[in-house]
Amino acid sequence: MESITCEKRSYSREFHSHQHEFGQFLFPLQGSLDIETKWQEIKLDPDHCFYLPPGFDHNYRSMDRNEFLILDIPAPYLPEETSSMYIQLDQQWSSIRYLLLGESGNQGDTSSLADLTRYVTSKLQVAKPPSIDYIHKHYKESIRLETLAQIEHYHPAYYSAWFKKKTGKSPKGYISDLRLKEAKHLLLSTSWSMSVISGELGFENSSSFTRWFTRSEGIAPQKYRILKNG
Repeated sequence: MESITCEKRSYSREFHSHQHEFGQFLFPLQGSLDIETKWQEIKLDPDHCFYLPPGFDHNYRSMDRNEFLILDIPAPYLPEETSSMYIQLDQQWSSIRYLLLGESGNQGDTSSLADLTRYVTSKLQVAKPPSIDYIHKHYKESIRLETLAQIEHYHPAYYSAWFKKKTGKSPKGYISDLRLKEAKHLLLSTSWSMSVISGELGFENSSSFTRWFTRSEGIAPQKYRILKNG
């Protein structure tokens, strides 16, 4: 496949299985689509879109009346390595869908579609997966691995490996780094007591916070504050 395809399609009730050598975005316009991969089970609805990378085995079917806007993207337009992505249709992605609808089925000048496709694929490189966005909003709370896996519609057994590939860290290590960064910020920018800081970061008490900080940084938080503040 060398050219970009943007068109409306509908799917049947029977499961079909295949993979393709191009990337594909699916934007539901009506109805839903059941998608199964080796590690994911997704019911794609009009509030979300889904990206399938090249060479990705998947099964799919729709159990209701449906219509989807499909963008097939040749490999040369894609980043070197991409993974599947389940995306909430926020205002920006809804605008992208609207613009793609205007280009769908256009048999004339395709330069606008090519430019739009380049923009969409550039977002693949900077888009923050929903579970990582969730971590940044809730890292001060207790977060279960199963919760994060469910957000991405991944099996928990696969999620940790996917996360490590995405960030270079384990989910636990990633969360710990965020808490440590915030702990240092609070120690240096406020005069809060260890008790207040530990509560702000979701620790049960100041003793558990002090042990964690000392283990992570090699120095007690009280000493870190004195040392850095001079």
